[in-house]
Amino acid sequence: MQGQIVLISDDSDFFDYITSKLLLRKNDALLNLKFDELPDKMHLINTSVLIVNSENAEQQTLEFLSLSNNAPAIVFAYNEYENFKSDAYKHGAFAFITPMTPDIEFQALLVSALNVTSLLNKNQQYRDILVSKNIIKPSNEVLLDYNSVLDEELAKMHNSSYSSVLVAISPDEKTKFLITPNQIETVILNNVRKNDILMNYAVNKYFLLLYDTDLEDAKKIWAKISCRIPERMYAGFAKIFSMNRQQLINEALNKLHEAINYDKVYSNMLEINENSERKNFKLFRQELNKKINNVVIPVFYHLKQKYSEKLYGISIEQEVEEKYSCMELKGRYTSAVFKITTPGFANINIDITHITSPHNIDAKRINLTLEEFEAGLLEDLLEQFIQEFRKESKNDFT
Repeated sequence: MQGQIVLISDDSDFFDYITSKLLLRKNDALLNLKFDELPDKMHLINTSVLIVNSENAEQQTLEFLSLSNNAPAIVFAYNEYENFKSDAYKHGAFAFITPMTPDIEFQALLVSALNVTSLLNKNQQYRDILVSKNIIKPSNEVLLDYNSVLDEELAKMHNSSYSSVLVAISPDEKTKFLITPNQIETVILNNVRKNDILMNYAVNKYFLLLYDTDLEDAKKIWAKISCRIPERMYAGFAKIFSMNRQQLINEALNKLHEAINYDKVYSNMLEINENSERKNFKLFRQELNKKINNVVIPVFYHLKQKYSEKLYGISIEQEVEEKYSCMELKGRYTSAVFKITTPGFANINIDITHITSPHNIDAKRINLTLEEFEAGLLEDLLEQFIQEFRKESKNDFT
């Protein structure tokens, strides 16, 4: 037997009793813990065999089993109470033993548990590599490079007949920072299948890839997930068929923003009454500028902070004025401009221009109403703008 074994008990005699049965070798590690030490020592037991003494601590044992993160736990009890034994297995126990369990059977269970910890250790090593390469998040099984993931998975799906769905997930702007990413991610991952993929898109914003699922089932899955998240979350659904990655992303994000706007209470929106549009234009203009600044300045600042150290050789400049706002990216040979203008008091134009050479200029315009213009949509558009520029600017450094 090789590995780390953790004995958990509030009875010091238990440690001596079990240790005599372990047949420890020189390279085995043994750790003794009391129940009240566990909250501060959880990081030590993720890849260990756990032997838990449940005498006079049945409830504590069950609570601990629920938090032990798949580490194999052998529960020791002085009596084989069927109800407690059943509860222990329901809470994740690996095995259940009593003083009547033969030593040879206990040794066999221990060998099996040590084999499991060997796999857990290897998985942890692979996970550490993925985290170091910025492929998954340190706290959860959430993939970070959604573009590469979607390209690879779409290539597989286009050769199959199964129906799958991409879900874009986000809170609205009021609750965006009232909930931690770990809360959202944990609930989602606990309520989807192992082969479904959760990807990070922006702050508290995600893509969820549901395999072999139609739109109706995807909405049922989301209904089960959303009721378990403490803050209101929204979702947009896009069925995967004959679309490339960017088309699929745009479709899911459009549906997401439709869901947010449909349900959103516009408490801080400019109230424009169609029957009174000819009121003081100056007053409307002042209110519009206030609205634009409240959305644009925080989003521009957040995106600049996020990418200021991630865009090697690329400068980010931003400017917010009364009549226009813009963000400009500059590489060695390429540049791009994201410009927001307000030609009236209720319409917003977004002009996006990518310049890769004097003879190669790509420009497009997006028209939005005031009701459509909100921080989440602006952040999504800027994210896409930056990602497109990163691809185009790769030739700057080759």
